[in-house]
Amino acid sequence: MIIGLTGGIGSGKTTIAKALNEMGYSVYLTDQKAKEIIHNNLCVRSQVEYLFGSDIFKHGKLDTKRVAELVFNNPALLKEYEKVVHPAVLFDVEQWGKTLNGIGFVESAILYESGLNRYCQAVVAVSAPLEIRIQRTVERDKTNPQAVENRIKQQMSYDEIEKKADLVVINDGKKTISQLCLQIQDFCSKFVGI
Repeated sequence: MIIGLTGGIGSGKTTIAKALNEMGYSVYLTDQKAKEIIHNNLCVRSQVEYLFGSDIFKHGKLDTKRVAELVFNNPALLKEYEKVVHPAVLFDVEQWGKTLNGIGFVESAILYESGLNRYCQAVVAVSAPLEIRIQRTVERDKTNPQAVENRIKQQMSYDEIEKKADLVVINDGKKTISQLCLQIQDFCSKFVGI
């Protein structure tokens, strides 16, 4: 059974996903896996180089910071990039899902936009107040608040995400990550009847 784990930038979904993995759940981190696919799949890599130029790889690694700067200021380029990466990730998730024994989580900021939700039997949204999300992202990415706000504007609104989700957990610092994971675990156990 695949549970989607989504939420906007700075919500803490990746932190929660990693904690769920430490609890023994299989977790598919889409950003990390997408980078692996871009590096290891020659077809995808060549298409990324075609879009951005071969210098988008520095020392053999995708310059993700530069990609983010380019695509978040150019919606048309973002769509072209997504047309290259999303199908490869969707295929990989499908293969990963076939190997699952029990519950697994797919973590993605763009779960609905990418179509990953089609592979999920339920979706958990991680929510946090905008100010906290901006602060977390500024600290994590060593960027400025305006750059974070620009990225947030490119993502689906929290209202839409929360309406579509089967469970919303609030990661505003009032509960520990462990408490939020237990809330998700409790939801999953009821959902699958275990």
